[in-house]
Amino acid sequence: MSQVFSEETHRNLLARIPHCTGREVSDWLRTVDEGPALCFEEKVSWLRHEHNLAYGHAKAIIHEYDLRRAARKLL
Repeated sequence: MSQVFSEETHRNLLARIPHCTGREVSDWLRTVDEGPALCFEEKVSWLRHEHNLAYGHAKAIIHEYDLRRAARKLL
């Protein structure tokens, strides 16, 4: 079972991604959008293995991607 991050932890992880990966969050979100259609944990695993990301960063990116996608559907 995946661990659940608080909103504060999620924001902290997102803030550290550019420093840790050398890429902006928006670049990672575009990578996910252009990547394979998978369920949440499969996307996390894909980012970890294809792009050598830490679990927390990969999970934060996918969570943010899903939040933004859901927000677009509400508009």
